[in-house]
Amino acid sequence: RLYRISFEIPTCNSGSEAHTLHLVGDFSAPAEFFVTLGVFSFLYSMAALVLYLRFHSLYTENTKLPFTDFCVTVCFAFFWLVAAAAWGKGLSDVKAATRPSVLMAAITTCHVTDNCSPSTTPAMGLANISVVR
Repeated sequence: RLYRISFEIPTCNSGSEAHTLHLVGDFSAPAEFFVTLGVFSFLYSMAALVLYLRFHSLYTENTKLPFTDFCVTVCFAFFWLVAAAAWGKGLSDVKAATRPSVLMAAITTCHVTDNCSPSTTPAMGLANISVVR
């Protein structure tokens, strides 16, 4: 939810007030989908573990139960792949929205003067690792 983040941008005029720059974009949906799927996967794993250990005879005698377990596991695997791709796309969108050149283009003071230059690029190493993991 980048739209909640704002920056005070000083102006070159000494008497005028600072401008407020709001970032653009809401990239929270992929992250929420990823976390929700992780929670549901954990809960299903715990339920399956109880089924395997406590009700082993029911699991081995009923032929529909293992097939249902297999189908649910395949669905979770597919959704996990989709969620990881969505998480990666959301991260690349956040990177694009917070790129220093994009932010500099949004600051009107930098259009008037040539004093603006980004000093560093944001560190996204931990975010990249979260997608790979």
